[in-house]
Amino acid sequence: MRYILTFILAALMQTGGVKVEGIVEFDKVVHDFGDFLLSSGPKSCDYKVRNISGKPIAILTVSPSCGCTDVEWTKAPIKPGETGTISATYDNKQGAYPFEKTLTVYISSLSKPVILRLRGNVLEEEKPLSQTYPVHIGKLGLRETEFKLGNINQGSSKSDFTLVANLGSKPLKVVFQDVTEGLEIKTDPETIDPGKTGRLVYTVHSDLGRWGKNWYYATPVANGVKGGPIGIWAFTKEDFGSWTKEQRDRTSQPMADASTVNVGIIKAGEKISATYKITNKGKSKLIVYKADSDTPGAEAEALPQLEPGAEGTFKVNVDTSSLPKGEFVIIITLTTNSYLRPIMNLFISGAIK
Repeated sequence: MRYILTFILAALMQTGGVKVEGIVEFDKVVHDFGDFLLSSGPKSCDYKVRNISGKPIAILTVSPSCGCTDVEWTKAPIKPGETGTISATYDNKQGAYPFEKTLTVYISSLSKPVILRLRGNVLEEEKPLSQTYPVHIGKLGLRETEFKLGNINQGSSKSDFTLVANLGSKPLKVVFQDVTEGLEIKTDPETIDPGKTGRLVYTVHSDLGRWGKNWYYATPVANGVKGGPIGIWAFTKEDFGSWTKEQRDRTSQPMADASTVNVGIIKAGEKISATYKITNKGKSKLIVYKADSDTPGAEAEALPQLEPGAEGTFKVNVDTSSLPKGEFVIIITLTTNSYLRPIMNLFISGAIK
């Protein structure tokens, strides 16, 4: 019975309406089935698509990321003010594990497809909430404490949620302290009933002072019990949605003389550097907003800003003391204002003896 109630709760509490390019509005872009048993059979959900433009639109096609998901959608044109439906069914034959699938939706008049997600946690047999949600802060149960929000266009916000549980016998209220600027986080409902699940809802608002990959943190306090920080990372990139064809045609275009610098064989803990020659082959000024690394100890020097046709150098210094012996590849990700190359990856390779 608990799993039936959890399923109903998860199905009812989805993210709110999402408008896309002023043309369509989705009632949600994520559906979480919550926890359910492998023996419970296929799971289905609907996404509503409302036409908020002034002319008819059509759902051209919907492509699931996996053959385990069947989709149907409204084939007839959707008139202004009317609503169509995308129905997805997960076959629940893949085994007992957490899953997340995507639906890529192509709609007439939209400049790019819309990504919908459906996810859930399939169990072989019924388990206590304390095992399904193994991270405990007082009586608050979570599956994990780090979450990936993905890409955010500058000037916009993005939300997501994860299911949490009240493991105790009393109502549970969670408040948050030490919240990073730009992050909103709460539980829904605000007070979770004993033995029930709710949502941990988090929203990141983009900020011109933050580009590329950034971590946002909040410390939960569950009925007075303070836990460790919850971390959410998001990648902020330029928003090209409002650019005209002329702006796109006149964009900057960064090109590196070589995408990989090989430093050869080095000693453990040795400090190294890699220098790249960057040329702006576009028709407007190139701005590199930020350089991120997938490896601790890597730090970029001054970021390039190049006029059309100009050349410059970009240097990265790396303290390799955190790297194990053997071959390595370090990825440096540049976030730029280039429509053609908004994200540019450079590499440092070598071996530690």
